[in-house]
Amino acid sequence: MKIRIRLAEASDIRSLRELIEASVRGLQAGDYSAAQLESALRTVYGVDTQLISDGTYFAAEEIAASGTALLVGCGGWSKRKTLFGGDQFAGREDSLLDPARDAAKIRAFFVHPEWARRGIGGMILEACEAAARAAGFRRLEMGATLTGVPFYRAKGYVELEAVDAPLEDGLTLPIVRMGKGW
Repeated sequence: MKIRIRLAEASDIRSLRELIEASVRGLQAGDYSAAQLESALRTVYGVDTQLISDGTYFAAEEIAASGTALLVGCGGWSKRKTLFGGDQFAGREDSLLDPARDAAKIRAFFVHPEWARRGIGGMILEACEAAARAAGFRRLEMGATLTGVPFYRAKGYVELEAVDAPLEDGLTLPIVRMGKGW
């Protein structure tokens, strides 16, 4: 398996949407109800085009022997205040963070279920951490799904607080704000 990590581009948006939906439905069903997942796909999860525009969102591609590429994972970091949520999320805060004072945000990590647990998320996370460090940030934080908490804990992140992301019809999506410094 040859995986290439590259910056995501606007031309990836359709494939990213498909990947996100497959990841959410395939990997998070053990931690959330079907109603929570479907509502989250409509209101919270999704492509954040600001990350793509900022050049802080990565795509992981499996490169076949023929040279064709298949999008198998994605994730990014942000220099903006928004902790989580795609373009459709109403609670966005797009003002810029101060690297000397604020923590960069790890955002929108998704791996296709057929490619899960093969190191792809770790490769993307390493790229994000290196880029945030190069931009002057000394700390990172995220809003991790319950499914993602063990992965991030294994990568040195600690739980900071439980958060309930608001969804439709009075539902919430429990997530965990996690952080890491260096």
